[in-house]
Amino acid sequence: MQENAFAGHAKQPSKKELTSALGSTLDLWTSLAEDLKSELKIDTAEWNSSSIKMGWSFRLQIKKRNILYLGPRDGWFLASLILGDKAVAKSRAASLPPEVHKLIAEGKRYPEGTAIRIEVKSGQDVELVKILARIKAEN
Repeated sequence: MQENAFAGHAKQPSKKELTSALGSTLDLWTSLAEDLKSELKIDTAEWNSSSIKMGWSFRLQIKKRNILYLGPRDGWFLASLILGDKAVAKSRAASLPPEVHKLIAEGKRYPEGTAIRIEVKSGQDVELVKILARIKAEN
């Protein structure tokens, strides 16, 4: 998988750097973040980096609960979230494409839940991420 566009950067990316990295997917990034802020009552949206080597991600939270991470790549971005057991059960029952059900079934398990990563390159990808973020927020 392609590495984070801001791996090796000591400072969070500027709007100009993000625009350059995402290219045509900047509008998808912006609409996803803004829609989730509004729909899910996201109260924290901030840049976060666990290490310079890993790069920067944009974290969306509700009451300090991580809902979604957006990781910029070159020309697209990665949406990552951890689904707890209830959210996994709800997502399995949801009307999602087979490839998303496969991602959930094969997702890496952590103590806090199942890791899901979706490459966002189109509006359809954005809609899938919104569905999963809603399921996570509600469960």
